[in-house]
Amino acid sequence: MLETLAKGFRAARQRLTGVAELTDDVIEDALRDVRLSLLEGDVEFRVVKRFLERVREASKGKQVELRAKSKEYGTVKITPEQAFIKICQDELVKMMGPVDTELQWARSGPTGIMMCGLQGSGKTTSCGKLARWLEKTHKKKVMLVAADIYRPAAIEQLQTLGRQLDVPVHTVAGKDPVTICKTAEDAARLAGCDVIIYDTAGRLAIDEPLMQELEDIDKGARPSNIFLVLDAMTGQDAVNVADTFNKRLDLTGVIMTKLDGDARGGAALSVKEITGKPIKFLGMGEQLDKLEEFRPEGLASRILGMGDIVG
Repeated sequence: MLETLAKGFRAARQRLTGVAELTDDVIEDALRDVRLSLLEGDVEFRVVKRFLERVREASKGKQVELRAKSKEYGTVKITPEQAFIKICQDELVKMMGPVDTELQWARSGPTGIMMCGLQGSGKTTSCGKLARWLEKTHKKKVMLVAADIYRPAAIEQLQTLGRQLDVPVHTVAGKDPVTICKTAEDAARLAGCDVIIYDTAGRLAIDEPLMQELEDIDKGARPSNIFLVLDAMTGQDAVNVADTFNKRLDLTGVIMTKLDGDARGGAALSVKEITGKPIKFLGMGEQLDKLEEFRPEGLASRILGMGDIVG
């Protein structure tokens, strides 16, 4: 996991090992290693450019600082390698952060969470994981809403999750998704549920009927939160999907799935920078308790192989 991204930073560290000073040439050589791995790791090209510019500027500022300290004290505890990697860590965290796992809670009545995404992103499974997380973390009683009437066995899959979680699943036979979602609030109130999670339909690709249906559900059900479920393994396509969905739906945040697979990781680094919307959770594995609150510092450290960096 994340090996493609990690190798460039590892190469930069090796290049900087033993270097006496963080000169312009040294900085540019290290940035070339980083640039190559970011592009190979499917980080969106505009994000790569911005990241490199920020690291370059900060590194040159650190260069001046280290020179001044060297003249004043003779020796400096922090090495050029440590300084450069710490700058990279800080910029990675800024690019993906800050931490934002807060939900928007309804002032009265059940809180709605609309889940959207393309087919195969892990959307329905993520509905179950989020329900489990809400139950464990916030002690909420959740209702799942089966609004995907198109995909074969989608309703059955959600009902199976409902049985596993011991939560009610709302569906209305023969009705359209907008009607199903609009009737869910009354059903949730009757069942004493605090949160409603709407499992909406996906498509193999973005199309106008899908986006219009999602907009209609948003207007009809008025969810407090709209989460886009993104497959990290789709790379830059995931960023394009996020950008398109956000322009139509004003997303609350993103749930990134399959980052524990062969994902290069570029989507995780790019989505906040492009959309301005935070990654809220990481879906790791198939088990229903495998939903992690997203921590930019943790992902940055995994990419950089850190643990010995001085502040």
